[in-house]
Amino acid sequence: MADKESLPTRLRNRYAWLDHLVRAGTRYTERYGDHYAAAITYYSVLSLIPLLMLGFSIAGFVLAGNMDLLGQLRAGIATAVPGALGDQVNTIIDKLIDSRGSVGVFGLLAALYSGLGWMTSLRDAVTAQWTRERPQLPYLKKAAKDLLTLIGLGLALVVSYGITAAGSGLGGLALEWLGLRDTAWAEFLLSVATIILGLAANWLVFLWVLSSLPRFHVGWRSAMRGAIAGAVGFEILKQTGNIYLQIIKNSPSGSVFGTLLGLLVFVNLVSRFLVFITAWTATARENMARSADPAPLPEPVVIRHSVQVAGRPDATLTAGLLSAGALIGVTLTRLLRRR
Repeated sequence: MADKESLPTRLRNRYAWLDHLVRAGTRYTERYGDHYAAAITYYSVLSLIPLLMLGFSIAGFVLAGNMDLLGQLRAGIATAVPGALGDQVNTIIDKLIDSRGSVGVFGLLAALYSGLGWMTSLRDAVTAQWTRERPQLPYLKKAAKDLLTLIGLGLALVVSYGITAAGSGLGGLALEWLGLRDTAWAEFLLSVATIILGLAANWLVFLWVLSSLPRFHVGWRSAMRGAIAGAVGFEILKQTGNIYLQIIKNSPSGSVFGTLLGLLVFVNLVSRFLVFITAWTATARENMARSADPAPLPEPVVIRHSVQVAGRPDATLTAGLLSAGALIGVTLTRLLRRR
């Protein structure tokens, strides 16, 4: 009598979505998803400092070219932070304006380094979830491809957030024009519409990520379902992050350390989620056939008959052998006579 199937096996056979989820989790674990997510998190946090340097450099150029704005900023600092501390802040701003060029150059170089490291880790992570090995490319060629991919991802994010911001802004203007700005149901509908636009924008970004970041060609159709799941999950993560920030906002210790730790945890969760969604996409039944590298075909075997014909012995060798034989024979004969 055959052994009965275990409960997890029966559930997997009964529910296709559960079987798909287990396959994705297994792929994520076997292909070191957590390790790749940690590398992505490291380069993500590392990119914050050069981005801040670029932001300070841009602010320095803006302030240097607008003396009225600079005067208003100084006055605001003197009012908000009176005394010696306010003078120190104004001194820092002056130094920032004076060194805006060098800060911008160093920030740009550091952002280029960290951005390439981030993109390389991200592309290697999503490629590994398809059980594909990283192709061995020359460093300059690989760096150039990663840089172009980084620029493409940046444009995709700009378009995504532009759609969300434009929809929210136009919706607010429409409510004001209709005189429904303070109406509860109108505000609720605007919030729902903003979430829907955010989901659409997230779907476009995840569709681009899942189809373009792997280091081999992935069709758009193969990535559509994964992009939908990614968009919904990312929106849930964003809403959860907003709730967390609202909770710690009024706490003195939380406002100092909670934001930084929350950012670190959020980036790591998003990195893990992105890698898992890639594993989920790669383990779909329609994609399982292309998840692994095709096994190389063995080289054809050619059987050849080889016949070697021995040549005649050399005359010198023959004479040497006969002489040695005669010498041995004479020696043996004398030994026998002595006995």
